Amino acid sequence: MKTLLLFAFLFTSGIANAQNITTVGVKDPNKKTQLVEASCGECNFKMDGKSCDLAVRIDGKTYFVDGAEINQFGDAHAKDGFCEAVRKAEVQGEVENNRFRVSYFKLLKSDNKKDAKKKN
Repeated sequence: MKTLLLFAFLFTSGIANAQNITTVGVKDPNKKTQLVEASCGECNFKMDGKSCDLAVRIDGKTYFVDGAEINQFGDAHAKDGFCEAVRKAEVQGEVENNRFRVSYFKLLKSDNKKDAKKKN
């Protein structure tokens, strides 16, 4: 019985954590790391698109992201989700064909006062 309860706890914990990850990829100590704004490109950065897609703003310029998906970081429409807030992220990657190809993406802890919706 104890084994069954332990298995159930570990299984449900794993599911909960898998849905709310904060990091995609592995940080490469030999590559440049940037601090960027991350959000839904259509909802908050006013980019043209057909659905909610993850985007980053680097030096005032916005790019859709390849290599990480908007819903990997939880519900995009939650209070602090990408469709409702502009969040900070630490990233590694490069711009290719006007898109940001990410090899490492770490969503930083939300500060609700600073991460209030910024519609620009």
